[in-house]
Amino acid sequence: MFEIPAPELAPALLGLWLIRATRDGLAAGVIVETEAYGGVDDRASHARAGRTKRTEPMFGPPGHAYVYLVYGLHSCLNVVSGMDGEAGAVLIRAVAPTIGLALMSARRHRPADADDRLAAGPARLCQALAVDRSLDGHDLTAGRELWLADPEPATRHALLARGVARGPRIGVAYAGPDWAARPWRFGLRDHPALSAPFRP
Repeated sequence: MFEIPAPELAPALLGLWLIRATRDGLAAGVIVETEAYGGVDDRASHARAGRTKRTEPMFGPPGHAYVYLVYGLHSCLNVVSGMDGEAGAVLIRAVAPTIGLALMSARRHRPADADDRLAAGPARLCQALAVDRSLDGHDLTAGRELWLADPEPATRHALLARGVARGPRIGVAYAGPDWAARPWRFGLRDHPALSAPFRP
């Protein structure tokens, strides 16, 4: 399913499970928000710099992780998309926690936060699931350490029945009006774990 362009993969990932296994235990959540980034032509994508040591995972294989640091501090997790050798990735912006809530809360040092807010944002998600640069290039289909999984069809159908909202990506004004305005952010409509509301 990963060998498709990022704007097609991004909504297809909604409703899947993202699962993390560590020595501390198992933690998981349902993907509720994603954001697509294309190849070298996408002025909002890291791939615009070409194939570098940092962006190498974005060029494949598909279904692997691309993990980068924002502001040199916070990890962000992406799922590599498209054909091997062609850059593309989908940023996982938010998950709704389902397993290991106490573990996620402890990792975030936010005991007062509501469960739905523990992974409501790409940096929060990585902190809650203990995702860091050591997982850059990791195979998300292998079922170990960090992986994606299909839920029961009825469960996913019920989630998607909320409808899928879409809008422009967040924080990419530097890419210019054409690229910044593209509606490549997707989320389960009005879900409480979204990183931010979608504009009407």
